[in-house]
Order: sequence, then C-alpha cells, then structure tokens
Amino acid sequence: SFPGGRRDPADGDAVATALRETREELGVAVAATSVWGQLRTLPDRHGMTVAPVLANLGPLEALTLNPNPDEVEEVFTLPLAHLLLEENQGYTHFRTASGYGYTLPVFLNGPHKVWGLTAIVTELTLELLVPGRY
Repeated sequence: SFPGGRRDPADGDAVATALRETREELGVAVAATSVWGQLRTLPDRHGMTVAPVLANLGPLEALTLNPNPDEVEEVFTLPLAHLLLEENQGYTHFRTASGYGYTLPVFLNGPHKVWGLTAIVTELTLELLVPGRY
C-alpha cells in the first residue's frame, strides 16, 4: 500500500498529512511544490475516509529510501509500462453476507498482487496520467 495514516492535529490538510506520513514511513522528504494534487476521497473498508495525494518524487534511482521497519515490511515499485499491459490488469469480484456484490481492480504479475484500496488509487492515477491508454 501507499504511505498513509491518520491526520495529526498539527497537519494543516490532507497534503500535509501525506507529506508527513511519507517522511515517517519511507524516510523521504517530499516538498509541497512537488505535489500534483489530490484525488477524490475514498472510503476504506473500516469506514474511514482516505484522501490520496499525488506527488512527483523525481527519478526513483535518485531516491534514498529509509523505510521505518515498524511500519514498512517491504518496498517495491512497478513501472508504468507494466501497469499498462492488459495481461497485468484484472478485477476481483466480492460478495458481502447480504448478497451485495462489487468489483475492484487488481494488478498482477509483479513482485506482489496489488489489490484493494492500493489498486483503486493506482487505477485512478492511471486514468489521470494516461487517459485513453488505460
């Protein structure tokens, strides 16, 4: 999943929360000027509201990550080209006890299956970055 967490009282807004959480979880200081914007808010499975924030971190090769072992088990990336290949895209169908069904995106064939809220945010990002290709 992406860096994230609850808003602290000292955070001015969702962007400040995202920048703080990225610094705390990955050891990466992202300048506010690198923020592209915020996606629409989404509910998580616990009823909390998630406010995804997009930022340009620059070339990955230039980043020095220092993941917090108390919060991050592993860090991996997926190239945009990988995410855009149809064979790496899919959907998972869910049913609830009441019979209600819903479908969520999933991204396959990488180091891990990307699903749930992470896949939803990835899909929304792809729709913005490469409209017509995703």
